[in-house]
Amino acid sequence: MDYGTWRGVFSLIILAIFIAIVVWAFSRRTKKQFDEAANSIFEDESSIDKSDKPESKKDE
Repeated sequence: MDYGTWRGVFSLIILAIFIAIVVWAFSRRTKKQFDEAANSIFEDESSIDKSDKPESKKDE
């Protein structure tokens, strides 16, 4: 196989991966997860787990 054939095969693989990502991103199964992630910034801070926040350093 020559260089041009490899470039064509590589282009088709990249195109297939791109189409798969687009289909996954716009699928109805992932809509709920993406909506929750998009709206998570508006949640009350008290509902967020306190262990995720970095602890403040105390001056000694």
